Amino acid sequence: MDHRSLPALCAAFFVAALPVRAADPPTISPERIKADVTYLASDRLEGRAPGTRGEELATDHIAGEFKKAGLKPIGAAGAYLQPVPLVRVATSPKSTLRATKGNEAFDILCDEEFSGTSQTQTELEQFDAEVVFVGHGITAPEFDWDDYKGVDVKGKVVVLFTNEPPSDDPKFFGGKALTYYGRWTFKFEEAARRGAKACFIIHTNETAGYPYSVVRPLDGAQLKRDPNQPALAFAGWLSRKAGEKLLGLSGKTVDEALKAADTKGFKAFSLGANLKGNISTTVEKVVSNNVAGMVEGSDPVLKSEVVVFTAHWDHLGVGRAVVGDSIYNGAADNATGCALLIELARAWAAQNPKPKRSAIFLAVTAEEKGLLGSKYYAQNPIVPLGKTALNLNFDMILPLGVPESVSVTGADRTTAWPTVKSAAEKTKLEIEPDQRAHLGVFYRSDHFSMARAGVPAFSIGAGMKIKGKPADFARKAAQEFNDKAYHSPQDEVRPDWDFSGFVTLADFALGIARDVANADRLPTWNPGDEFRPAREKSGVK
Repeated sequence: MDHRSLPALCAAFFVAALPVRAADPPTISPERIKADVTYLASDRLEGRAPGTRGEELATDHIAGEFKKAGLKPIGAAGAYLQPVPLVRVATSPKSTLRATKGNEAFDILCDEEFSGTSQTQTELEQFDAEVVFVGHGITAPEFDWDDYKGVDVKGKVVVLFTNEPPSDDPKFFGGKALTYYGRWTFKFEEAARRGAKACFIIHTNETAGYPYSVVRPLDGAQLKRDPNQPALAFAGWLSRKAGEKLLGLSGKTVDEALKAADTKGFKAFSLGANLKGNISTTVEKVVSNNVAGMVEGSDPVLKSEVVVFTAHWDHLGVGRAVVGDSIYNGAADNATGCALLIELARAWAAQNPKPKRSAIFLAVTAEEKGLLGSKYYAQNPIVPLGKTALNLNFDMILPLGVPESVSVTGADRTTAWPTVKSAAEKTKLEIEPDQRAHLGVFYRSDHFSMARAGVPAFSIGAGMKIKGKPADFARKAAQEFNDKAYHSPQDEVRPDWDFSGFVTLADFALGIARDVANADRLPTWNPGDEFRPAREKSGVK
């Protein structure tokens, strides 16, 4: 799961098992799912980074399983692969960043104290510009909030925090739930729109929701840049230590600056200092691939419309060694979701009769780099978005036991909500509020790319109630995973994982998808929702 797209708990969904009802063929096989996870997360695939041998092995496996299940290839040239042109961008660890104020100066160390990449896709970026602190970097007129009010940051370096002003009022930045304004991606987008030269997010564990190690990598991938769109010479993060030193030039601490940023009426201010950057970048064109297969619907007219299932196949590849291991296997994140996607494809293809609408099974690339594979698909859909009924996404699943609750953040914003509630009732699952909503998980996985393009979309995961386990069992397990394994080489298949749990999640998801595939009309977003205009633009009223 993409940390930044997630700040990072790229989210943890927990599944496990209730037996499939005998009246509900076809059978979901936990053993097949476990086998797929074990292969996709093996050292042989070297962490499944886009554009590597690990990608070839992963996408070959997924395509092969789609073929065995009988899915129709709908990628390029009659194959299962949809090419996604990427640009691999890697910041040289020899890049420098120096803060100066009068006679006072200090270096901020690359990797250890600052990280990130250039968005301009050029080999060298140099800047020496005034630093302006802009709070959370949010312009939200509907909430009467503008961190950029009264300040011109064109050509300057902006420094800010991720997240957004805290609130218990659902009418003010969504209450406790994080909106898109709080996401790191919005911060960079808004800074670029404002003409800033560079943007640095001061990292804290509390605001980001994950440790600095998650944002520390200096390499990334980007979609090919549109020269007509603004881009930052550098978009990155500062460690808390570096943030303390930089804010200290204006007499502020990190905690004081954050408190000010959280306060209504905040006004941006100059630090009275400059940041001088010398950013050397390696730029390489890479073609990665989404994997796409279809099961055609049974209705001669409605089969032109589709339900889309997604999961990302990629992870972080080979990187910095941790406890002697340098392969970032990505077992939970996201071999699990990808294996479940494959099993759902098998089950859907085995249905007889088939639902009226068709179904696309889409394993996407470069989620960890900013939801790039799903973003590319949303911009280049195989079936028009106006004919896409629903997107169900699966990302980072921890098999913890039999779930008695389920999380479907965002489903209540769509007209498919009654269908979701009905499916939960049939599978004896309680729908619980997302206990990670404050981390903005809705905006951190691939369904967000589809939602932003107008398609009703959400991720499905088990909730925090696990049969036969203490009330805090799932929460503690999630915290342990986040602290010890998330985005590290320690995210490997564990011998105590119970894959029988995927049966419940699959049964629930298939129930939703079948009802939507057989419904009289396409679902949409509720009136007034932020994604409703895009849905209407696609032709769905």
